[in-house]
Amino acid sequence: MRADAKRNYDRIVEVAREVFREQGYDASLDEVAKRAGVGPGTLYRHFPQRENLLDAIMQSWVDRVTEAADKALAHEGPDRELLLDWFQEYVALISQHKGGPAKITSAMGDPDSPIITKCQVLAEANQRVIDRLRQGGALREDIETLQVCRLVGGIATVADQGDLDAPAVRPMLEVVADGLLR
Repeated sequence: MRADAKRNYDRIVEVAREVFREQGYDASLDEVAKRAGVGPGTLYRHFPQRENLLDAIMQSWVDRVTEAADKALAHEGPDRELLLDWFQEYVALISQHKGGPAKITSAMGDPDSPIITKCQVLAEANQRVIDRLRQGGALREDIETLQVCRLVGGIATVADQGDLDAPAVRPMLEVVADGLLR
């Protein structure tokens, strides 16, 4: 990639991150291009679909997902608290932008989604937590990672659309956790 094209790419991603944080994932891509100081053609040349731009934005998010799973796995204490702490972190990770929980949760398990690789990172992090709890005998045997991702993602979507804060979300996560634990 030429140096000027790389600068445009990086600027579009940086500005899109700001615009999506302010207005949600459905914000105007023309607004992103305008604020980035590029034409719509430049934006669409780099990112033919909105999801391609979302994928680029989410790259740094991948690192945070891995760190959050590592932190959850370092937890020493009751299994229920480990699971609830992970669920709260999971909700926070997918709720960084308005509309994020619905986008990420609906892409979960969709092999054609442009953000599927990012969703797989989240699913793998979730699997690591589930595996730890399963090895300790804390979880029911019939629990599947994708189911858990969709359940917690559904709660995050309700919270996002209803503007619920963390204290309002926790009781819903407790119901899910209690249903998964033996």
